[in-house]
Amino acid sequence: MHLNCGQPLPLLRHTDVPPRVIENFILTGYRFPNYSLKDCLLSAFRPTNETGNFWTHFLPVFVFSYYFVEVFSWEGAPHGDAPFFYPFWNYFIGVFCLLMASSMAHLLNSMSLVVREVCFFVDYGTISAYTVGSSLAYYYYIHPQAGIVDKGSHNGSHTDLKHEPAEALTSPYAIPEFTVFFENFYIPSACMVAIICVLSCCNTRQKWRKHRYLIRTLVFLLPFLVSSTPVFYRLLTRSPYSSASSSFAASNSTATFFIRHCFWLVVSAVFNISKFPERLAPGRFDIWGHSHQWFHCCTFLSILDELHMIKAEVKAILLSPNLLLPPATLARLPGPTVLSTYGVMFLLQTTIISIIMWFSWQANSIYGPQRDQLAEEHPKKLLKCH
Repeated sequence: MHLNCGQPLPLLRHTDVPPRVIENFILTGYRFPNYSLKDCLLSAFRPTNETGNFWTHFLPVFVFSYYFVEVFSWEGAPHGDAPFFYPFWNYFIGVFCLLMASSMAHLLNSMSLVVREVCFFVDYGTISAYTVGSSLAYYYYIHPQAGIVDKGSHNGSHTDLKHEPAEALTSPYAIPEFTVFFENFYIPSACMVAIICVLSCCNTRQKWRKHRYLIRTLVFLLPFLVSSTPVFYRLLTRSPYSSASSSFAASNSTATFFIRHCFWLVVSAVFNISKFPERLAPGRFDIWGHSHQWFHCCTFLSILDELHMIKAEVKAILLSPNLLLPPATLARLPGPTVLSTYGVMFLLQTTIISIIMWFSWQANSIYGPQRDQLAEEHPKKLLKCH
């Protein structure tokens, strides 16, 4: 099947591939499902309708890593393996897995129909893991109970509070009524919603096919709303920092980055649902410029602005290392631990892997028997030497 005399396998039209492989309004550039691993890897360097999908999430891995490591060189930043950075590393893990899984899914999905299903199951799983990684970063760096900066107190005493500006002492930023949700339900809710999203998105590959793009887009709106709760809280209340402090100046850009983050998410959703521009000219954007490539670009821009927002809050905390909660109101915010960060992500990933294995088993029972049939039915004359 794959002895093609060193020549790349031919690209096919939508009429020559199984219906399962066809994308709306994409007419040419298809790779036949039954590529070898080598064929798939080499296809990254030839124009197919998946080439742009691969590079628009593979190259951003390096861009994201470049901006990520900048934090560790900041003055006053602890060592990279310090507990303070545990949430930050979990956020990196979430983004890295998302970008790599997405790029590899688009590159390797032509090995077989079963592999295609598994690739995108993994893709959906990493998207959910990314949202929880974001939640951990939000929880520890943009926590709504963050209070005032007490430069002289390290153990909760308030002997030096008189040196703080009056507005810092009376800041209504921390609202005790929200304590129960943020301390007990925020991270569990983010994990639960992430699991629901994986189940829903995987199910759209076996059911609800007609409205799959709409469902996959809307189903990730819920984790965004849940994960972003600390940011909404921050934007709707007063800053926990004194307006005269360097921390206030550092975190002042949070609103701008978050608005841009939301903007790019909305634009990416529009591209994913509308299938613009290929809807307007089927066949013209088969290789370059179709909606999924723009969807990838906008998604990464939203992640990049999110990273800048988190970095702004990290810098604000580093400039105020003795950040305390309001005196005599709430206990000091517990710091990140291995269990509360890596432990959460490990448990979530284990659950997601179990879900992926279940749907993969179902996919194999559906498409596995078709593997040999597809190989026999595909015209071998397309593969003969010239």
